[in-house]
Amino acid sequence: MRMFWPLQRDDVTDADLERLYDYPSGLDRPWVQVNFVSSADGAVTADGVSEGLSHPADKRVFLMGRDLADVILVGGGTVREEGYRGARSTAERQERRRRLGLSPIPPIAVVSGSARLDPASPLFTDTTVPPIVITTESAPEERRAALAEAGADILVAGEKMIDLTAALGELSRRGLHRIDCEGGPHLFGELIAENLVDQLCLTVAPVLAGAGAGRIAMGRTAGGIQRLDLASVLYEDGFTLLRYRKRD
Repeated sequence: MRMFWPLQRDDVTDADLERLYDYPSGLDRPWVQVNFVSSADGAVTADGVSEGLSHPADKRVFLMGRDLADVILVGGGTVREEGYRGARSTAERQERRRRLGLSPIPPIAVVSGSARLDPASPLFTDTTVPPIVITTESAPEERRAALAEAGADILVAGEKMIDLTAALGELSRRGLHRIDCEGGPHLFGELIAENLVDQLCLTVAPVLAGAGAGRIAMGRTAGGIQRLDLASVLYEDGFTLLRYRKRD
């Protein structure tokens, strides 16, 4: 992997990635990083899943994003489509988290207004850390009860629709300030609409997917363009890994 910006360097190390992708120090509020991969023509999936656009370099940065976070945020649709399970780690990665003062493994927080999740899915049955389910007051009580019985920590934020500002605020009150969002497009769109995105990590795959697939952000329109600054550019095998930060 090569770095083109902010420095020019060959053979980027994990220590380099940790410095590039680490969160601001002394956080006392939710700070949201969003991770996505897209084709060169803007598709968010190939053959229905993001895996078809990925590369070992992208996965390396993806895992670093998990290692540096307090919590992994993901939409319910992505959990179902991608077959999510609990986060995994290695001794080396856990040592990095210990050194940074983080828990051994970050929990997965799933956003689902209807709580339409399968309590028998790997998210609940194949995990070390219980997931957090962010849902609404209007979600069927029996669904919430079933997910709680399966071990989920139920976080209610909003009456009929998810109030993302309130949800992230509650995560932050629990000490989970460093939030790594892994999609999907509708959750990203809502975060943009609420002006809650602090950093975007976007891998551009050197492929054309053609018509059919959606964009990385979908849903309601944001209230105006939000300016970003380019923070770093990495490159490997034709894959370009871009990092943008919200402009102060």
